[in-house]
Amino acid sequence: MSESGSSEQPDVIFQELSADNNQQAPMEVESLCMNCHENGTTRLMCTRIPYYKQVIVMSFSCDHCGYRNNELQSGESVQEFGTEIVLHVKEKVDLNRQVVKSEYAKIEIPELELTIPNKSQPGEVTTVEGVLARTREGLLQDQPRRRELDPESADAIDAFIGKIDDCLELRTPFTLKLNDPTGNCYIQSPDPLHVDPRCITSHYYRRLADNKLIGIADDDDEEASEEVLADREWKSYEEAKQEVLRFHSPCPSCGVDCETCMKPTDIPYFQTVIIMATTCETCGFKSNEVKAGNAIQDHGCRLALKVEDAFDLARDVLKSDTCCVSLPELEIDVGYGALSGRFTTVEGLLQATKAQIEEQAKFFMGDSALSAGDGEGSSKSRTIQQVLDAIEAVLQLEKPTTLVLDDPAGNSYIQSLMAPLEDPKLEKTFYTRTYEQNDDLGINDMKTENYEEMKPIAEEDEEEEA
Repeated sequence: MSESGSSEQPDVIFQELSADNNQQAPMEVESLCMNCHENGTTRLMCTRIPYYKQVIVMSFSCDHCGYRNNELQSGESVQEFGTEIVLHVKEKVDLNRQVVKSEYAKIEIPELELTIPNKSQPGEVTTVEGVLARTREGLLQDQPRRRELDPESADAIDAFIGKIDDCLELRTPFTLKLNDPTGNCYIQSPDPLHVDPRCITSHYYRRLADNKLIGIADDDDEEASEEVLADREWKSYEEAKQEVLRFHSPCPSCGVDCETCMKPTDIPYFQTVIIMATTCETCGFKSNEVKAGNAIQDHGCRLALKVEDAFDLARDVLKSDTCCVSLPELEIDVGYGALSGRFTTVEGLLQATKAQIEEQAKFFMGDSALSAGDGEGSSKSRTIQQVLDAIEAVLQLEKPTTLVLDDPAGNSYIQSLMAPLEDPKLEKTFYTRTYEQNDDLGINDMKTENYEEMKPIAEEDEEEEA
């Protein structure tokens, strides 16, 4: 390439953090030693931690007095939200996880009642084991002198060190909580391409005290008014609707931890619902469910739709857990416990109803029915087959019918094609729940006021015995 066409490539400031990376030498700066006030050497290296961010590693050493100090600072700006990471340490690999924290981070281990407050330690790159080891070394530092001057305190510290040793040997599983208002903290995942089953990361809005701590608010600033805080909470709620929340739960099929995805969404002219989906990579189990995002309504609701054409089959339907489905012309009633909550279409709900009847009818139409004397030609199998054929006729638009959703909680929905005007094919009726329906929903046992009048059952029994 000719000189006229050559151009110098810009130097890469932040190199990947790797044991084999020798491309960049640390930058050395002469600086004052705070121990002997002579000149020492500070070495700076800008690097990038894989699957995390850019950081600046600093190391100071003084040849006069031998003082040394290591520190880490984030190469990123303060994040929009604070970060809290909760790690459940149960295996050896968890002790070896890399931990990155700034000087503003707070560390807690509830099982040890241990708290390392903000700005008590410089920022550093360490491991979970290193956090405990550093605490242990700090406690052992003055133990010989402490045993002479205050034997009781020394014995208490020895007992506490024993608890730390139990955690280091994993005889006692523990929880590590890392809270950093700057948002620049990190705990390594053994498999960064998959969700970490023992580590939960959450983000939060900083309070005024947190902003003052990290220096982005004036010391004379006062907490925002309730109106401003309410506006922030509303914005946070709206932002949450745009995110898919992921958490771990045991698989209903094999019991192994699997991932559940959850997302709130708004249904036009109705309310907010929560869509949940679970997938197990171990056994292949999959399920999806819809939960109502609102409270139980004041009245029950009965929805009746005349299904006559393809547009009716394509209507959206929300069936809650407490909703009963019926097709009066076909003499079909499906209780609220048979089909779980789901957001689908009229066609999808009819197909799910058909599949549920086929599943329950295997006893009358399968091999067990033949062995019991109820074969394919029996009256039971003919009746069930007629019901299945009738549902199929409705799906093929060969036979009109009425779809009825009866929900005592009032949280079910059928899409209106003429909203906000009245739909002539959709009839909506509100009614007052019976005592039995309130009992099924647990309303009869609810007490929402005058809590001070409530007495524990044990105290009432003691008073009766007295």
